[in-house]
Amino acid sequence: MPLSNTRPARTPTGDPWLLTPGPLTTSPTVKQAMLHDLGSRDKTFIDVTQRMREQLLGIVADRGTHECVLLQGSGTFIVEAMIACFVPRDGKLLVLVNGAYGQRICRIAEVAGRPFSVLEWAENEPVDVVALDQALSADPAITHVTVIHCETTSGILNPIAQIADVVANHCRGLLIDSMSAFGALELDCNALPFDAVVASSNKCLEGVPGMGFCIARREALVKTQGNAQALSLDLYAQWQGFEQNGQWRFTPPVQCLLAFDQALTEFEAEGGVAGRGSRYRENRDRLVNGMRELGFQTLLPDELQAPIIVTFLMPSHPAFDFARFYELLSDAGYVIYPGKLTVADSFRIGCIGRLGVKQIDGALRCISHALESLGVELAAKATV
Repeated sequence: MPLSNTRPARTPTGDPWLLTPGPLTTSPTVKQAMLHDLGSRDKTFIDVTQRMREQLLGIVADRGTHECVLLQGSGTFIVEAMIACFVPRDGKLLVLVNGAYGQRICRIAEVAGRPFSVLEWAENEPVDVVALDQALSADPAITHVTVIHCETTSGILNPIAQIADVVANHCRGLLIDSMSAFGALELDCNALPFDAVVASSNKCLEGVPGMGFCIARREALVKTQGNAQALSLDLYAQWQGFEQNGQWRFTPPVQCLLAFDQALTEFEAEGGVAGRGSRYRENRDRLVNGMRELGFQTLLPDELQAPIIVTFLMPSHPAFDFARFYELLSDAGYVIYPGKLTVADSFRIGCIGRLGVKQIDGALRCISHALESLGVELAAKATV
């Protein structure tokens, strides 16, 4: 049974709106950019690759001190490459964990055979920099620290600047997984020292899946030579290939890169990090306020909530059926995300992608209709 007599909401290309952490809704012009074939050794494509590396580098770093390395694959590919390349075999990694993606890095380190230790917090708690400081003081064997910038398990924002300061004070290397934050939240290598930061094409820069990238301090990148345990995940060799002839070592995802080239043009036109982040914050605030008006509770207090994805606690009402709730919203043209928490039953709604408050308002109306359809009435104006 439809939520109303109106037609389902659709993007300009006829797709549902993706209120997810990525893959996400892209602009028609980004989609259009994929409708071309280019030879991977052709000068036109080489120019695209070089332009992309320079644009990405310019978002967070200076060309004189840092380098940008592109890599085929999903975000996990570039995270795995970062861990295995930057942490030497005789090094030791400290993993800061407050969600599923920190736990995934532990698994990556285990598979790569890198010694590691873990500091862990609940999914609704940020990294404690005092505990980090104590751990680094207690264990001089630790050479590197890794942290998730925005942990999309919950949507929590970790105190990345304070973490960077503590790690730098102990003269260790910092490796940042900024998969869900890069392009929307400020990262400046001059103010926030790191050895490497990684992200992917299909998050806040609003491209399509298929490519990850690493922005690294050149001195740290040079030291990774010989560390990689996989031919295709060798960031040093990939960087050298780009530097020598501008080409990818192995077949690149050409159409993905053409889309990403267009996405970067649109990112800059929107005002870069400041403009993109402002739109996402407006989306988040409209979403959180609207959901609280409907009676939903957020997992996180406002001061910990990043403008990327918001976790809502599952209502305790006996008539609330998440599978049916999800289906009703999907039929209406809005795709949300299941929860991934261990601390509470939940679901998530993303704020990123090519959407604004108009789409957030449309989703809120459909959520209200879905509750009516399910026969669920929640207490209005739920508190944080």
